[in-house]
Amino acid sequence: MPEALAARLAAVRERIARAAARAGRSSEEITLVGVSKQQPAEAVAALVAAGLAHCGENFVQEAREKIPRVVSLIGAHEPAPRWHFIGRLQRNKAKLAAELFDVVEAVDRQELAEALSTHAAAAGRTLAVLLQVNVSGEVQKGGAALSALAPLAHAVARLPALRLVGLMTVPAASEQPEATRPAFAQLRRLRDALQRGAPELALPELSMGMSADFEVAIEEGATIVRVGSALFGPRGEST
Repeated sequence: MPEALAARLAAVRERIARAAARAGRSSEEITLVGVSKQQPAEAVAALVAAGLAHCGENFVQEAREKIPRVVSLIGAHEPAPRWHFIGRLQRNKAKLAAELFDVVEAVDRQELAEALSTHAAAAGRTLAVLLQVNVSGEVQKGGAALSALAPLAHAVARLPALRLVGLMTVPAASEQPEATRPAFAQLRRLRDALQRGAPELALPELSMGMSADFEVAIEEGATIVRVGSALFGPRGEST
């Protein structure tokens, strides 16, 4: 129901504000991305109407159907949200991703970045991108290896239709939010080291933290948090 979704949005914003205050930060520094994968367009539109300005999708095919539906539902009464792609992206989906999304958070290899730049330029667009970093070293997880990060950052920064704005990570899964703190702190240190070594790189964004641990991520410097179940409820409940 729209009222329940709006109440969840308000509750998440309050949690963001409290976490930011604990870290001596302003909540205005934090972008909330509502992770809307496998959620109905009606629920997404209701959250947008309640003030959600950024939505995240994990699957290009799902987004191709959902994004126009959300835009149609909100009509001219609300500004369209900015769409973030936050899943693993295959190169053969780069054209569609470059047309659908405003931000691609999961760039982890040069050939993918080059494909996105080519297709964004053809569409007359400039994409904001973040480099996904595999801080946990899990072989099954996407993300650039730590040793590959600096060369990748410099290569992406040179591409004409991409604007490199920061780093993103998905830490190893844990039931304890505090267990993810070292990964978040490491991403911040990696960003800081990159900028010290190459002042021409502007990397203001750190995308880290999800429903279970976004408050810890904010305390460690997150500027983007990706929140799904805390906004939409368990799968199917938001309908």
